[in-house]
Amino acid sequence: MPAKRKRSLKNKPSRSRKAKIVAVNDKMQRRYRYTLVAPVGRNFDPEFRPDLTPPQMLALGVFCGKYMNDTRREFPTRWFARAKLSVLGRDCSLNYFGVDASQPLSVWRNNGWIHPDDPRGWFQWYCRYYMGRRVPEEDRRQIKRWKAIRRHVAQLRRHCEPGDPHCRPQQRQALLHWAYDSRKI
Repeated sequence: MPAKRKRSLKNKPSRSRKAKIVAVNDKMQRRYRYTLVAPVGRNFDPEFRPDLTPPQMLALGVFCGKYMNDTRREFPTRWFARAKLSVLGRDCSLNYFGVDASQPLSVWRNNGWIHPDDPRGWFQWYCRYYMGRRVPEEDRRQIKRWKAIRRHVAQLRRHCEPGDPHCRPQQRQALLHWAYDSRKI
């Protein structure tokens, strides 16, 4: 009989996390499904290091309070505990800098910035990426777009005193929409 061999920890089979399937049925998507394959808030592409998490962004005030109103079932309840959301319509006073810094969705569509899996745009992609969805080609495209927005950080540093919230508030708000913490610039 062969001798029993000790199993090395290196060779021990890893317990793979069971993939979770998320079903989406909201005003902009019906019967859309995606799979979460990464742990929440982890295993990001090394080139993608946002300053803010989706719940932090929602608590600060982004998108005039109208972005996530009908998607609450898709994301953790705790994301909405401190979120600044408007039930009646766009209310840009809810934005951290109190200004409108968004372009209409029609502009995003006309420029080809919207992927069919994320009809609301970049922030929807980021929320789903944060939760653990990975779509390699789309992830690369969105991370490239996120990196391109960094030019606004350089402009704030060039034209504003550090921490002056009154200097270029629309640019600061736009950066918040892209998970850059412009309060610290």
